[in-house]
Amino acid sequence: MKQILIYSDSLSWGLIPDTRQRLSFDKRWPGVFEQSLLSNYNVRVIENCLNGRRTAWDDPFKESRNASLDLAQAIEINSPLSVVILMLGTNDFQCVHDNNAWLSAQGTGKLINIIKQAPIEPGMPAPEILVIAPPAITLPKGVIANKFKHAEKRGAHLAKELELISKQYAVHFYDSNSIISASIIDGIHIDEAQHTILGKTIAHIVFDIYASKQ
Repeated sequence: MKQILIYSDSLSWGLIPDTRQRLSFDKRWPGVFEQSLLSNYNVRVIENCLNGRRTAWDDPFKESRNASLDLAQAIEINSPLSVVILMLGTNDFQCVHDNNAWLSAQGTGKLINIIKQAPIEPGMPAPEILVIAPPAITLPKGVIANKFKHAEKRGAHLAKELELISKQYAVHFYDSNSIISASIIDGIHIDEAQHTILGKTIAHIVFDIYASKQ
């Protein structure tokens, strides 16, 4: 069995825009992704998706939102892994942080290094790494508007910076902006129909990663 870890935030957790509700597994993109992969592989998708998770910064109001503090243990706990998928960065632009796209991408670079250096057991394979650029933040609306005030400006060009950092560390990259966009309801999260599109698309990318290793 191939195991894939998705290490992400509320966009992958399946938060329904402008609510505190969650899409069911078969409706959120990790579930669609797993179901698509099962047509060709015996695979298990492991979700480690925490609302509010940043790449390398603490949340002053909630504990354990700094991805870099728990990632190595997540790799160790769930090994062996064939692929680790990182889809983070959106929360780096909450109003409590004065970050730009370059800084956020450096946070993802730190996470890539953590994965490569994670304490897996001897003889276990090092996982492939896929960085997904989340959909660009548009004008934040609704209950999260204040939390993400001006985030659309500070987060501009994140996808380009993530592409550059992925090339620097020689890992796989995909820009979700080529197929989906942030919800018009809150300007941050992903609507149900876009979860379906993203899950099916990422499955094809992972098919290609597996094929390249055969």
